[in-house]
Amino acid sequence: MESWKDMRIVNQILQAVDGEVSVYKLIDSQDASLPEFFSILQKLQKEGIAIFEEGKVRLSEKGLKLKKELKLFSSSVRCSCCDGTGYVLAEEFKEAFNEYKKIAKNRPEAIAVYDQGFISVEGVMRRVEFIYERGDLPSKIFVVGDDDLFSIASSLTGMPKKVTVVEIDERLVNFINKVAGEYGLPVEAVVYDVQQAFPDELRGKYEVFVTDPVETIPGLKLFLSRGVSTLKGIGCSGYFGLTTLEASRKKWYEIQRMLSEMGFVITDMLRKFNVYPEEEKNFFRFQQKLPVVEKLKTEIDWNWYRSTFYRIEAVKDPKPLVKGEMVIDENVYKDDESWATPY
Repeated sequence: MESWKDMRIVNQILQAVDGEVSVYKLIDSQDASLPEFFSILQKLQKEGIAIFEEGKVRLSEKGLKLKKELKLFSSSVRCSCCDGTGYVLAEEFKEAFNEYKKIAKNRPEAIAVYDQGFISVEGVMRRVEFIYERGDLPSKIFVVGDDDLFSIASSLTGMPKKVTVVEIDERLVNFINKVAGEYGLPVEAVVYDVQQAFPDELRGKYEVFVTDPVETIPGLKLFLSRGVSTLKGIGCSGYFGLTTLEASRKKWYEIQRMLSEMGFVITDMLRKFNVYPEEEKNFFRFQQKLPVVEKLKTEIDWNWYRSTFYRIEAVKDPKPLVKGEMVIDENVYKDDESWATPY
């Protein structure tokens, strides 16, 4: 292997292969980007260490010998009770969770044109619990895009003072407003395209923002800037999801630089905190349009798409990098690492 980084990923792969394993489960067991993983898997095949056939990966005799020499094993070291997140559903949140689960069943289905996809209902409540733990839930919250219906889940706890959602999909806006009206929740959703100049009446009015940005550098800059624009000042916080699958370490470094430039420090990063489940209404319905499926030539059989959950906090007056209109093209939604984005 060319570098320690590659060898580290090889170690993760060797640790994960026990007999025969789905290639998508293997993806879920390592933290390289999808193009990097594919390249390393090809090298392991070429070097006679791994065998990849019909969507399954197993180790050759050479691979098994290497695994033994490195003293690697396949037993999980993560907690099995909380999906490895460290968070379980608190008794005080169970009523909100049960209502949210019922509501989420009727959500509009994800559509490819907006690069939509939602995390599991359990994952959304874990986000709510984490934000609660950090002391940020009893606040005014701004949500940039809400495929997950976080606005509903968080408001059902009765803690947020106000939740405002901006969302390009009118179906979601109507659904959120309908549910908010039926349940008497302090939630308002409005149709807004992040390309448009940000409305002055929303600037500097909130303590917290939440978003799941597009994982390209221009997309991240745009989505995070819209969230940052809403914050009141020092001490306010933002939360967002980011994968390693479509965001390499170089991209994470650029994000780190952007956050610093905007006046923020990273306080928390919860690795593999959320999973995007293979459900009827989710983006896996478009799997034949996903580059990773085309490359691996096998259908998805494992909930492999997970994201890290970031918390950032303003240590200076928040300074969005994009203030006015930013007309975007496909490059904002896709780049060379976008193997899990429908083409």
